[in-house]
Amino acid sequence: MDMSLTSFVSLLSGVTFLLLIPGDSCIDIIGGNEAYPHSRPYMALIHDGKSICGGVLIQENWVITAAHCRTQKKTATVILGAHSVSKKEPEQQRMTVKEEFPYPCYNKKTREGDLKLLQLNEKVKITKAVKHLNLPKRGKDVKPGTTCQAAGWGLITNKPKKLPDTLREVNVTVIDRKICNDEDHYNHRPDIGPNMICAGDRNGGKDTCYGDSGGPLICKGTFVGITSFGPPGKCGTPQGPGVYTLLSTDYLNWIRNTIKGVV
Repeated sequence: MDMSLTSFVSLLSGVTFLLLIPGDSCIDIIGGNEAYPHSRPYMALIHDGKSICGGVLIQENWVITAAHCRTQKKTATVILGAHSVSKKEPEQQRMTVKEEFPYPCYNKKTREGDLKLLQLNEKVKITKAVKHLNLPKRGKDVKPGTTCQAAGWGLITNKPKKLPDTLREVNVTVIDRKICNDEDHYNHRPDIGPNMICAGDRNGGKDTCYGDSGGPLICKGTFVGITSFGPPGKCGTPQGPGVYTLLSTDYLNWIRNTIKGVV
């Protein structure tokens, strides 16, 4: 879920930050809390002058994000070590994109394969505020009922659209794909397949939203997914939980082979 950077900046300049939480087909945070500053040092804030997304530092010069995020190498900036969006914090490291590698079988219609690798122009300096997050050693599904965490700088409310100035985080619960695909939820539009994770809250109110796309889903301390999509304009609704790209064995093999092939 990405969103207009112009809209993002104008909202920041004219809004009293209520530190709530929101969402879209790009995904933000709804119903969570402000993260402790720099407690998630792997988080990346990505913008290209028109839209923003989240990302995850997985090596000193590699970030993973969602395939639908705008990350053109001539215009995209990747900020590591950020907590605040508006402040130029001393912990921040601003990088440019040397090359982007979207998953070759990404399908915009079905949302399958919504992941992308960004090779940075230089290696980041590892500090307390900037560290990489390990990929899982092997792809494993996540059991329904598992409590997981998502994070991002996305919307905190749908109407009116409110954006936080600082990183937000929220606990979400994994939902069985059969339930997520039933008539009361996505109804197979699109189909929530085995390479996706559906997660939210049975009563709604806890979700990712616009601007959170590309951020991590972490379950029991393991990086298992990437924020992908949700129902447009309805972040946090129980009928449309957030959907995440599962870091499956096939995707992990592609990630490792792509990085190995470039090095």
